[in-house]
Amino acid sequence: MEIPYTTEHRPDTGLYNAKLGVWLFLASEVMLFGGLFSAYVLLRVGAEPGMWPHGWLNVTLGSINTLLLALSAITTLLAWAACKVRDFGKFKIFHACTMILAIAFLGIKSYEYRDKFLHYEIALNNGTFADGHLVEKSADFDLANKTGAVTLHGHIVEDRKELMDLRSPEAQKAEHKELVIPAADIKKMQNYGPWHNTFTAIYFTMSGLHALHILGGTLVIFYLWGPGSRMYKTDPERFTNRIEVSGLFWHFVDLVWIFLFPVMYLT
Repeated sequence: MEIPYTTEHRPDTGLYNAKLGVWLFLASEVMLFGGLFSAYVLLRVGAEPGMWPHGWLNVTLGSINTLLLALSAITTLLAWAACKVRDFGKFKIFHACTMILAIAFLGIKSYEYRDKFLHYEIALNNGTFADGHLVEKSADFDLANKTGAVTLHGHIVEDRKELMDLRSPEAQKAEHKELVIPAADIKKMQNYGPWHNTFTAIYFTMSGLHALHILGGTLVIFYLWGPGSRMYKTDPERFTNRIEVSGLFWHFVDLVWIFLFPVMYLT
């Protein structure tokens, strides 16, 4: 049985079925990310003065990832254009480039996440705060029993508010060095995971959901580049439509990052 409107346009919408379906799906995605961006704005506006983080994310890495996704948007468009002119070889090349760029994006994002999980804020018993990246824990380190010590590469501040704006002149001048902190001096120790504060919670939620979309899109592109490309030989027009539909999704996740990058990294 032949499925209608896989290549020809529907008379009621002027679109073939898959394209209509992906636009409806993207409408729901807009509502999903729109809700998250709205939550970010409300959380930031409602934050206690001086307690919303600035400069906690690596702008250089974020800029590189922005460039990677911008290039991937171009290569996925060129892959679709190659299918339209029936140049299967160029399609394979451009779609392979899209996957490489996507994997590079996810690799950089994984590095950023790892950096946050190794970054610790330690409240000390004397009321000060040690902040830095974990170098090592002693073999007998046990915070509950106050044994052992941790070594951080960082600095100590008098007030936690000093850790909020890393772009301030004082933060830029801070001297970072190795700090050996006995467990007996530690009141509380926590890394910069999603549980650390409101900012890290919304950051991991939004960027993590976006990264999952990138991963899902990459898997679809890989399928169309690999085993799914067999359809090109039997029904090239329908295959080209599949490439267009996957490209629409890819452009959407690129667009989300265009909003996510300045909101999270530059403000």
